[in-house]
Amino acid sequence: MPRLTIPYRATTNPQPMGRHQRLTALRRVLDHDAAPLRSRAAAALVLLFAQPLTRIVCLTTDDILDDGQQVHLRLGAPPSPLPEPVADLVRDYLRSLPAHTPAVNLSAHWLFPGRRPGQPVNTSTLRDALRDLGIPNQRARTSAIRHLVLRAPAPVIAKALGYHDKTATRLVTEAGGTWSRYAPGDHTR
Repeated sequence: MPRLTIPYRATTNPQPMGRHQRLTALRRVLDHDAAPLRSRAAAALVLLFAQPLTRIVCLTTDDILDDGQQVHLRLGAPPSPLPEPVADLVRDYLRSLPAHTPAVNLSAHWLFPGRRPGQPVNTSTLRDALRDLGIPNQRARTSAIRHLVLRAPAPVIAKALGYHDKTATRLVTEAGGTWSRYAPGDHTR
């Protein structure tokens, strides 16, 4: 299945979370054992990879690549490595899937299955679950993508996370980045 590029739409242009606030929220998600694994896994993807909920609900279990040592998430090319605490959370979530799927449909491999057979969870259901964890979805996404485009060239981030390259370039400018002189391509020669 071809990967879709994500147009970034901040319709109300919410004030992003501060870096410290976003990392504190991620730590809380990782440490909050009483919260549902599904909510915690989705929140981690928003906080780390700036993924919109509409994209998260379309992920399948085939998008998680685990070789036993490293876990990667297929969002773009190449797949993005998950840092160890998040990798463990995702592994735990994957192990819990059959027990938490109200309507098991073995032919559907949704990472976040819904109640209806063969359908993923509804985005509003996932948004409510993140809100219950105290994660402001749009602000967290905005913060995460701005942090990422300031740390690496926008075309690299765009390709790895499935964003359109023009969107990532615009975001780096909005965030005050200086990757405008980055020349994409092979620089090994």
